[in-house]
Amino acid sequence: MSTQAATVLELHDVHTYYGSIHALKGVSLEVREGEIVTLLGANGAGKSTTLRSINGLNHPRRGKIRFQGDDITNAPAHSIVGRGIAQSPEGRRLFPRMTVLENLEMGAFQRVDRSGLQEDLDRVYSLFPRLLERKSQKAGTLSGGEQQMVAIGRALMAHPKLLMLDEPSMGLAPIFVERIFEIIREINSQGTPILLVEQNALMALDVASRGYVLETGKIALADDAKKLKQNEDVKKTYLGAS
Repeated sequence: MSTQAATVLELHDVHTYYGSIHALKGVSLEVREGEIVTLLGANGAGKSTTLRSINGLNHPRRGKIRFQGDDITNAPAHSIVGRGIAQSPEGRRLFPRMTVLENLEMGAFQRVDRSGLQEDLDRVYSLFPRLLERKSQKAGTLSGGEQQMVAIGRALMAHPKLLMLDEPSMGLAPIFVERIFEIIREINSQGTPILLVEQNALMALDVASRGYVLETGKIALADDAKKLKQNEDVKKTYLGAS
């Protein structure tokens, strides 16, 4: 990855609180054009809080967040989606009584370029052929893996300039995990930069160009994904090496 690639997202010294709880303690990271960047860490390390700080659901008290050069630190959540940051949330959060197609269409509710919708729907169906077969089925009746496909597809319907994925492999059978990570690679190769929060550190570091390790609200390590995979502390803590 060339260091000349433009920075899409930049967090600088971000401090985010829940009430009096200091959840993020000076987080700085960046995502550049063409990259998959992964954010690793134990439960409660601050990974989801980092995403909530970016997507406008929990504004930082200190620090700056820039997207494509613009300051979005205190921008409302709906305007951040409008700017081109889409998220596939932890736990999928589908509308269970709506069909697959209706769930996908919900991802595009803010779009003004209605003419591009069919093209993006076709893109989602080419990435996830199973969703085309299931488009009239209620989302709540799908398997966990299929629901994850809908959640990622819904985020893609916003035609994002940055895609954030929060625990995409959580609770999935191994065969689905493999498929989801293949698709993450494919989405990125089509030109969408990705910020990936993922418990499965080995899979995440396999697809990522770079990674950050969060520990109790601070960045403990930042490096190329290949180097992080070789790092002894990362191996012990996240990759199950003894």
